Amino acid sequence: MELTTVWFSLIAILWIGYFALEGFDFGVGMLIPVLGKEEKERRVLYNTIGPVWDGNEVWVLVAGGATFAAFPEWYATLFSGFYLPLLLILVALIVRNLAFDYRGKRDDDTWRARWDAAAIFGSYLPAILWGVAFANIVAGVPIDENKEFTGNLFTLLNPFGLLGGLVTMSLFLTHGAMFVALKTDGDIRHRARALSVKLGLGTAVLAVVFLVWTLAKSGWEVPALILFALAAGSLLGAIFMAQQGREGWAFVGTFATIALAVAGLFVVLFPNVMPSTTDAAYSLTTTNAAATAYTLKVMTWVAVIFTPIVLAYQSWTYWVFRKRIGTQHIPDPIRDTVSA
Repeated sequence: MELTTVWFSLIAILWIGYFALEGFDFGVGMLIPVLGKEEKERRVLYNTIGPVWDGNEVWVLVAGGATFAAFPEWYATLFSGFYLPLLLILVALIVRNLAFDYRGKRDDDTWRARWDAAAIFGSYLPAILWGVAFANIVAGVPIDENKEFTGNLFTLLNPFGLLGGLVTMSLFLTHGAMFVALKTDGDIRHRARALSVKLGLGTAVLAVVFLVWTLAKSGWEVPALILFALAAGSLLGAIFMAQQGREGWAFVGTFATIALAVAGLFVVLFPNVMPSTTDAAYSLTTTNAAATAYTLKVMTWVAVIFTPIVLAYQSWTYWVFRKRIGTQHIPDPIRDTVSA
C-alpha cells in the first residue's frame, strides 16, 4: 500500500475517532435544556463529560495537523475555501469550552444560565456545520485549475449539505442521549434512555435518506453500500438495545454507526480528497495533493511510536471515570452568608 493511501486511511480514522467521541460530547451539550430539569441534573450532565471532553477534542487537532503535513494542497484548499464555516466552528468550540470551565465559578443562577446557553450554542453549531462541511467535501465543490475554491458560504448551504448537517446533529443527539443513559443513575438515566429511542428513530429516517443520496451521487459503490448498510443496522440495533435497557450495547451501537458511516464517506471520497464540480481534472487527489515521500515516511514512524501511547492514555482515562453518576453525588451549593 502506498504511503499516500496509508495517510488517507489514518486521517479517516482520526475523523472517525473525533466524531464518535466528540459526538456524544456535543449531544450532551445539546441535551442540557431537555434532560437538565434542575441544577443538580445539569451538573450531572456536565460531570458525565467533564473528565473526557478535552481529550476528545485532541482528535480533531491531530486530524487537522495530519492533513497539513500529509496533504498540504488539501489543507490549503479546504481551510481557505471553508474558512467561514471552520471559523464559526472554532468560535463555537471556544465558547463551549469556556462554558465548561467558567460555569461553576460563581454561585449565581443567572451566571450559570448564561453559560448553559453558551454550552448549548457551542454544541449545536459544530454538530451541524461539521455535517455540512463533510457532505460538501464528499459531493464536490467548485475548484479551479489553480486548486482554489471558487464558491462561497452559500455554495455550501445546498440541500445535500444541509441534510448532512441535520444528520450529524440528530446522530450526535442520539449518541449523547445513549451516553447519558450509560453514565447516569436515577430518573435522568431513564429519561435519557427513553429519549434516545425517540431520537434514534428520527435519526434513522434522516440518515437513510442521506446515505442513499450519497450512494446515488457516487454511483452505488459496493464497499460504501456495505458500510452504510452496517451503519444503518448498528443504529437500529442501538435503538433496540436501548428499549431493552442495555445502555452499554446501545452506546456501542451508536458509536459503531458513526464509525461505519464516516468510513463509508471516506470510501466514497477515495482516491479524491476534494472533488471538483467545475472539472474533474481539477479535483484534488491523494496523489496530487500529497507531501513528499520523505515527509510521509517520517510521519509514519512518528505515528507508529506515539499513537499507541495516546490511545493507551485515553483508554485509561475512560476506565478511571467509568462509574455512573447521579444527583445523589452532587453536593448542595455552599452559599455565602453575612452575619448581622
